[in-house]
Amino acid sequence: MTVSTTAPAAARTADPAARFGPEVRRETVAPRAPWSAVLTAGQVLTIVDVDGNQAVDFLAYDAADTARAYSAQATLQGQDSVYLTEGSVLRTNEHDPLLTVVGTDVERHDTLGGACSKESNTLRYGHHTWSQHGCADNFLAELSRYGLGKRDQVSNVNWFMNVPVDPDGALGIVDGISAPGLTVSLRAERDVLIVVSNCPQVNNPCNGFDPSRAEMIISAGTVAPAGREA
Repeated sequence: MTVSTTAPAAARTADPAARFGPEVRRETVAPRAPWSAVLTAGQVLTIVDVDGNQAVDFLAYDAADTARAYSAQATLQGQDSVYLTEGSVLRTNEHDPLLTVVGTDVERHDTLGGACSKESNTLRYGHHTWSQHGCADNFLAELSRYGLGKRDQVSNVNWFMNVPVDPDGALGIVDGISAPGLTVSLRAERDVLIVVSNCPQVNNPCNGFDPSRAEMIISAGTVAPAGREA
């Protein structure tokens, strides 16, 4: 299944600093590697699919209270859609806003495919995959830097990943809908801990069977955050 991108070429190549204020931090995440940062309220994180067709797995937590983490259920209920698009708000289990998608060069992003792990790899692809590194390993390694562990790992977003939902409810993981240089930008609505796994999956097309780089750009932001909801 192929889904076209939604932004014109000029928009795709625009420097995030021109749209979201001065650049605060920029790092390239190697294929298969983890990454994390704390965004202060109002800052914008732009994720760049550097080489194209790379899935970027993503967790988010209220930095002041990590028990208030991204909730797929609350997020999807709040927007009545299983996909994240421009304007989508990532919410905690108490429906408080964590991040808002303020720009995206692709039509939609996945919330259902989950994170690859030794367990899911062996179930889907056979026991010979048991030794393969997975997103769950990346998440646990990065979460440990903040005193968090397996109990704190919640459902994740898969930026750029294409998981169509069939009429019968079945899910597919098919060729990605991104291309080199395309981006998604997220504004922090409060101080937010971001944890990323630049997905190492090699058994399905989410990375074109060849994991590649992702770039993380944090901008100061030019639009005031929405603030905490009651």
